[in-house]
Amino acid sequence: MIILAATPIGNLGDASRRLIEVLENAEVVAAEDTRTTQRLLQALGVVNRPRLIALHDHNEKQKAGELAELAAERDLVVLSDAGMPTVSDPGYGLVAAAVERGVTVTAIPGPSAVVTALAVSGLPTDRFTFEGFLPRKPGERRHALRMLAAEPRTMVFFESPSRLAATLGDMVSVLGAERRVAVCRELTKLYEEVRRGTASELVAWAEAGVKGEIVVVVEGAAPRSVSAEDASAQVQALVASGMRLKDACAEVAAATGLSSRDLYQQALAAR
Repeated sequence: MIILAATPIGNLGDASRRLIEVLENAEVVAAEDTRTTQRLLQALGVVNRPRLIALHDHNEKQKAGELAELAAERDLVVLSDAGMPTVSDPGYGLVAAAVERGVTVTAIPGPSAVVTALAVSGLPTDRFTFEGFLPRKPGERRHALRMLAAEPRTMVFFESPSRLAATLGDMVSVLGAERRVAVCRELTKLYEEVRRGTASELVAWAEAGVKGEIVVVVEGAAPRSVSAEDASAQVQALVASGMRLKDACAEVAAATGLSSRDLYQQALAAR
C-alpha cells in the first residue's frame, strides 16, 4: 500500500507515535527532499535507514507509475518536507496512479499548516476553501483574487515572505481595505506569530519585512446584491481595459454570482 505520512510543520514534538513506528519499520520512503527526510529520521531518533527515493514536483510525472507499481508489491511511505503529502506538496500524481491500479492508499494524519492557521485566525471556521499559492506575477495574482472576490467562505493561502506585502496590497485593491485577514508566521515554531487586522493594516506591517513560513487566512465576502446593469457596466469596463469579453464575463460572474452566459448575451446585445 501507499502510506501518506504527515510530518511536523515545525515542532518535532508534534510527530505522532504512529509516524515514528511506521518510519522505524519502513523499507522504502518516497520523499520530497531526501536530505530533509534524513534529518527528520535523526531528529526523531529513528535508527532504521530505509531506501529513500526522491519524489518532487519536477519528477512526479515520470515517477508516479513506477512507484505505484512498487507499492503494489510492498508498503511505500510518502513524506513531504512538512505537513501532509499532496496538499500543496508532491503526492497527488502518485495517489492518482495508485488508485488507477487498485493499490490501497491510506494516511497517517498529523500536523497541517492549513487547519492550524484557520484554527488560530479568529475568522469563521465552519466553511473554508484552501487556495494554495497565488500566482507570482502581479497581473495574474490580481486576476485570481478578482475571481475570489465574492467567495463567502474563509480563504486560506500559502505565501512567500518576499511576496507577502505585495499580495496584501493586491488584497486591499481587489477585496477591499477593510477585509479581515490573519497572517500566521512560523506556526508551531519558537517564533510563532499571528497578526490579525484589516488588509490595509497588515500591508504596513508586512512592508517592514517578514521572515519564515507564511499562511494567510482571509475573511469571506459579505453577501451583496448587484444589479444586472451594474454588472454589465463592470464587464464593459474590463473589456475597455483590454480583457477579452468572455473572460470579463466570467470574472464578473464569479464576483457577483450572476450568470456568465447572461452577461455575455447582454454585452453582445449592447454592441
